[in-house]
Amino acid sequence: MKSYDVLIIGGGPSGLMASIAAARQGARTALLDKGDKLGRKLGISGGGRCNVTNIKEIDELITFIPGGGRFLFSAFATFSNRDIIAFFEDLGIALKEEDNGRMFPVSDKAKTVVDALVGKARSLGVELLTHHQVQELVFGAESVKGVKLTNGENIGAKAIVVATGGKSVPHTGSTGDGYPWAEAAGHTITELYPTEVPITSKERFIVNRDLQGLSLRNVRLSVLDPKGKTIVAHQGDMIFTHFGLSGPIALRCSGFLRGVKKKHGVSTVTLSLHLFPEQSKAELEHTLRAKLAAEPKKTLRNVLKGTIPERLLPLLLERAELPEDVTYEHLPKDKWLRLIEIISDFRIQASGTRPFEEAFVTGGGVHLKEIQPKTMESKLMPGLYFCGEVLDIHGYTGGYNITAAFATGYTAGLNAGITATALGTD
Repeated sequence: MKSYDVLIIGGGPSGLMASIAAARQGARTALLDKGDKLGRKLGISGGGRCNVTNIKEIDELITFIPGGGRFLFSAFATFSNRDIIAFFEDLGIALKEEDNGRMFPVSDKAKTVVDALVGKARSLGVELLTHHQVQELVFGAESVKGVKLTNGENIGAKAIVVATGGKSVPHTGSTGDGYPWAEAAGHTITELYPTEVPITSKERFIVNRDLQGLSLRNVRLSVLDPKGKTIVAHQGDMIFTHFGLSGPIALRCSGFLRGVKKKHGVSTVTLSLHLFPEQSKAELEHTLRAKLAAEPKKTLRNVLKGTIPERLLPLLLERAELPEDVTYEHLPKDKWLRLIEIISDFRIQASGTRPFEEAFVTGGGVHLKEIQPKTMESKLMPGLYFCGEVLDIHGYTGGYNITAAFATGYTAGLNAGITATALGTD
């Protein structure tokens, strides 16, 4: 039977980084992946350009990882976003900073990053074994012993790192394989759900596709509880689709819908859209009134269509009960103020989100209370480590999830390597 010091299961960003960290400790390391190609999800990340990390300070970066972010302080102390940048630059991969602290390879090609990771692992002696599908983990009385493959082969190990990812983007191989293995070791799997995913709605204007394809720039989208309290709000760009909402701020809000539904027992969640978040209602009213006063004989729709998206205007006027052909001279004050209110707080009822197949990230996973934050080792099974998206950690898009994957992967591999080599030779 083949045997190694450390076995890494999963060839994504956390698994590749774990294999490198383990091999650097002198551990005989093998990386197993069921597919025919390593780094498949990494290869399509960042629109195919691979957003390798985000350069924000750690305290701020944590706030962009709403699912389990605080758990990562120890991992970031071991391998931070700055360490990630230094790691790739040491491999000869020049990086550049773009908007909001996102770091990309100068080549603008994810393949550059994947090839660098695979090349580094190979140079350190890591055995990269594709087409090796793990069926189950093998446990001894007090620690891990190895794995059993679907072809019946057994491979021994002193330490195992599970880096199998979540359930999002399943065509890359992320199909939730690691969850039953974790449960077999006694771990709890928190509820799994798609996040960083488009939002669905059954509003009439969505079903009728009245606004399909309409993009909005620098608006604010908020998730409200049934009492109207804001749970989370994000400002930026979004787009109306044939099923609901998409775009950066919709994706960031999506993960909070489940929590509101579950906590309050509701079937729909109210979203609030502010078209001009930089202006107070009083400022907005003054600005728009000045436009109308400058052209008092023009209809309301004709004056406002240069400021508000023309396709959205009929819906706003309808909700304010204002006729499209009303002029400034005949504008009812109460309905005018109602229109200002609607422009600042356009309510949309969200029914849910699109499925895992369309999600960028998986919410839920191996319960963090059962993992040692400084080492990523299981508190329940010695020698078993977890990293990456299989854990109950999720962040927004923008380099935050991959930063968590690299940091937890490096931390898990480092400590698995230390543990395995300390046990000596067989």
